[in-house]
Amino acid sequence: MARAKKVTKKEIDYSEFFEALSMMEEEKGIPQQFIAEKIADAIVVAARKDFGGNEIVSCIIDTEKKIFSVFVRKTIVDEVVDPYTEISKEAAAELNPDSVAQGFIDITLDPRKFGRVIAQNSKNNFRQGVREAERGQALAEFQSKNRELLTAYVEKIDPKTGNAILTIGTKEATLPKTEQVPDEVIKEGDHIKVYVVDVKETDRGARVMLSRTHPGLVRRLFETEVPEIFDGTIEIKAISRQAGSRTKIAVWCADPEIDAVGACIGPKGARVNAIVEELKGEKIDIVKYSENPAEFIAESLSPAKVASVEIQSEDPKVCKASVPEAQLSLAIGNKGQNVRLAAKLTGWKIDIHPESGFFEG
Repeated sequence: MARAKKVTKKEIDYSEFFEALSMMEEEKGIPQQFIAEKIADAIVVAARKDFGGNEIVSCIIDTEKKIFSVFVRKTIVDEVVDPYTEISKEAAAELNPDSVAQGFIDITLDPRKFGRVIAQNSKNNFRQGVREAERGQALAEFQSKNRELLTAYVEKIDPKTGNAILTIGTKEATLPKTEQVPDEVIKEGDHIKVYVVDVKETDRGARVMLSRTHPGLVRRLFETEVPEIFDGTIEIKAISRQAGSRTKIAVWCADPEIDAVGACIGPKGARVNAIVEELKGEKIDIVKYSENPAEFIAESLSPAKVASVEIQSEDPKVCKASVPEAQLSLAIGNKGQNVRLAAKLTGWKIDIHPESGFFEG
């Protein structure tokens, strides 16, 4: 397709323009072509006003080939009725003799004449485009970290809601008060671990759901501290948690020579203590998983010692655990916490009975 150009004394040098796009990409991480497209849209909007608002103006900005072209396409006619969209054969022939045969001509425009109009009328459109790109980047960045453990810097605490405003890398996110560990004091300037529960795209951009209470946070901490879990030698079968108070975690290893519980505890308790410290003193019961429900249920009631477990129903899953009377309060736990977490860990409803009462009944 032949395009006519107005005769100019000097071609416009766009090298500085493309260098500026490159710098913006480096500083803000926004793709050059995305910014170029927003600028092209702004130029087209501004230029159309000179041509009655007709959609005959085009702008091409190719950052790879360093092409910057603005032109208006007019129809070649014998008699001009609409000077905005039409041009006479004589006038077209002066610009480009070859255009007459094809019935239209592309006339190159100087984008610099629209600079002020672009700045005044298209600034919001461009800024909105940049914001969209930044939100898109944030979404992609957080989606790649979904279900992962991240270190965040606490920028500030909202005095009204208690929500913590965090910085993760170069992005900002919120840790709601409801996802903070009860009684844990988070202060501005702290570095904390957070778990990415989910990432969703909304009209306002990426909505990142962060948590300090989710069991997934404990899982990732164990993967960090226990190499055998990270490499798959030891498997975490289940986790139940009352954040800030107690967590139960069931672990298993296919190799009977490996002590899964001992590996998670670590030499002199080093591995589990590092996790407890990160969780500000939260108690952690590490139990051995078993395919045998009775054995698993007995383990889950740790630190209490269980005398026996009787399976009463498979559907629904109901059992009766018999414990020595001296272990009864330990098995039940403060306000029923221990047995409640054990039930959640195993998936069984557990009725606790003293050993003597179990045999009497």
